[in-house]
This record gives sequence, C-alpha cells and structure tokens, in this order.
Amino acid sequence: MIDITHKVTTLREATALAVVKTSSQETIDRIKENTVPKGNVFEMSKAAGLLGVKKTPDLLPDCHPLPIEYTGIDFEISGLEIHISMTVKTIYKTGVEVEAMHGASIVALTMYDMLKPIDKNVEIGAIRLEKKKGGKSSFKINADGLKAHVVVCSDTISKGKGVDKAGEAIVSKLAELGIEAKKSIIPDDPESIRSILSENTADMIIYTGGTGVGPRDVTPDTIEPLLDLRLKGVEEQMRNYGQQRMPYAMLSRSVAGMKNGKVVLALPGSTKGAVECMDSVFPHILHVYKVIEGKRHD
Repeated sequence: MIDITHKVTTLREATALAVVKTSSQETIDRIKENTVPKGNVFEMSKAAGLLGVKKTPDLLPDCHPLPIEYTGIDFEISGLEIHISMTVKTIYKTGVEVEAMHGASIVALTMYDMLKPIDKNVEIGAIRLEKKKGGKSSFKINADGLKAHVVVCSDTISKGKGVDKAGEAIVSKLAELGIEAKKSIIPDDPESIRSILSENTADMIIYTGGTGVGPRDVTPDTIEPLLDLRLKGVEEQMRNYGQQRMPYAMLSRSVAGMKNGKVVLALPGSTKGAVECMDSVFPHILHVYKVIEGKRHD
C-alpha cells in the first residue's frame, strides 16, 4: 500500500452513484409493493451495501483499512431505473472514494440478485464517483510568486564542521510546492538571528535549528519577542504531528508567527524533525497569504 504516514487527518467524504435497470413496470411495482420473493429489495440491498463499504480493504489489496464514520444510502426510482446514491465519510489521512463506489456496486449487485427471478433482463448500469471532498482538491493553495528564505542555525555547520541536511530538505519541500527558496547558514547567535529577520524581503522566513533545550538553543527566545503575532494553532499542529511519530517531539520549541506580513517559522534542526514539521503544516499554512490579501482589499 502507498505510504500515507506523512499525511494529515481531515474530514473526507465521497458520494458514488449506481444504476439498476429493470425491463418492466411490473418489476418496479413489485419492488414498491414489497412482493419480491427474496424479500424487501431496498432494505436487503442497503444492508449489503453497508457491509460492502466495511469490507472494501479486505477485497481490494491497495486500499487502507480506515474508520468508516458515516454511510448513507438513498434510492430514487426514475421510470424503469433505480438510482443508488452512496455517501461515505471518515476523518482520516486518505479518501473514501473506493469505499463509496464499492458499496454502491454491492447495493446494485444485491438488487440484481434479488430481482433476476422475476426479471430476466435486469441489468446494472454505470457506477461512478459523483463527488469527493476533504483531500488536496478541497484545499488548493496558490503558491505562485512566493519566495522563502531558509536559515540554518548551527554553530557546527557555520564553522564548516558539519553538513546541512535539514535546510536542504526544507528547500526541497518548498520546491515541490513551487516556492523559490534561498538558504543561509548562521551560528546560534541571537544577533545573527535578529538580523536575518529584520532585513529579509522574502514572503516567509524558515529557521531550522536551535529549538531544543540546550544552552545554545536560542532561536525561539530570539524570534518570539520580534513577532507581530503568534500562530499558535500552527505551533500546536507541528508538535501534535511530531508527537504522534516520536515521543521526544514534546521537547521541541517550534515557533510560528507573523512579522510585517511575513510567515516566520522556527523548526527543529534535525532533518526528520524539520521534514515532519513541514509535512504537518504545508501547504495549508499558505492560506494565510490569501487572508492577508483579502484584508488589504477590504
């Protein structure tokens, strides 16, 4: 299965449609009158559809097991056709499109099985995804034209005694989003940290390093008093995301805020910690620029 451990949890929803075509009005009448020999067509097929949704990962090898938190099934008779609508919801890292389509297909197949003794020409029509939301397509972010400055805070690396990996990983993540980024390496020095922030023309400044509890970890203490406002929800998301992956994340003092309309982040100096923080808040943090632009036009 595809690795989804880096994804964030959101409300996911999908609706699938299926069509069962009968060949006579008599078949439709018997469904309405509940005189089909095998039982109540709507109730039986609905029960089968619920099971179909739950069993999706058991039958389709690449589907992730996930918590199904809502399944709704609606029927509509249109002429000689029965239209099936299957809606599935979950709060998880991946969508439920396949679950909805599989459930709709099981409903249709159950109807076929129940109706074939009285209608030899019954058939299953199109099964398709009607809509989905909650994933990337629901939270599209336009990063065009945004520029970033990645600042590596490290005494060791600034002296040439170490190799930067965290900064390079952040630059790579930004490039995937279409954000142009330059990188600087500075020592764990408050004056250097302040200078970068005060003189910067980039849309966002991302520091990496100096967010721990060591004697030279001064990045958060230096940045926090300079911010116009803190983005505490962003900080909570980074720590929560990290804590779900390793227990030492609770010691991180990552910072997020705004300064003169710029996003300012202070991320861990470890490559893994920096990447996890990026995965936890990007691209959604970029929505702040849309909010700022909206206020400018108010």
